[in-house]
Amino acid sequence: MVIIPQSYIFVNRRFRMIALKITEIGTFINKLLKDGMCDHFLLQEAVITQAATYTIDGSFHPDYYEPEELDTLHLQDLSYLPFSLLRPSCLKIMQGKKKPLFFKFVFLLSPENQEKTITRSGTDFTSKDISGMYVHFTYKNEVLTCTTGISYRLFSLDKSLEQEWDRLVQVFLRQNGIAAESVS
Repeated sequence: MVIIPQSYIFVNRRFRMIALKITEIGTFINKLLKDGMCDHFLLQEAVITQAATYTIDGSFHPDYYEPEELDTLHLQDLSYLPFSLLRPSCLKIMQGKKKPLFFKFVFLLSPENQEKTITRSGTDFTSKDISGMYVHFTYKNEVLTCTTGISYRLFSLDKSLEQEWDRLVQVFLRQNGIAAESVS
């Protein structure tokens, strides 16, 4: 019997990712906060540091909404809110003459889009095998990076879903006019 250290399982079971450097930070911020480039993603977390640090937990609290609102906004069965509902708050925090010292946005695909991506990849994975498909944008020390990730509920050597997700994120950035280069 082979014993695999717990840290090895965590690293290989949870995330596999690519890292990209966004080269035009101003364009990215405008597309993100003003044009709604990521409105179709769910926001897991946003952290913005200026004179103070603001943390937005995108966890969805359905009791806040009336039943009709849940239907109108298509919020049924979501764990996190769509970024479109939280973007105005993020824009308000980041507006001003000075750039933030740091920011991080953690987005994930909605269950519907995750299912479409899994199907498109042609793998044997199901939605039950995947906890989430993520894209992180982190600005630190005047460098903006984008990383992708998939959180699995099982261990697999099949990398085809990861490759498809990495490809789709790169296509998404190109389609939105966001210049990015690989980080080695």
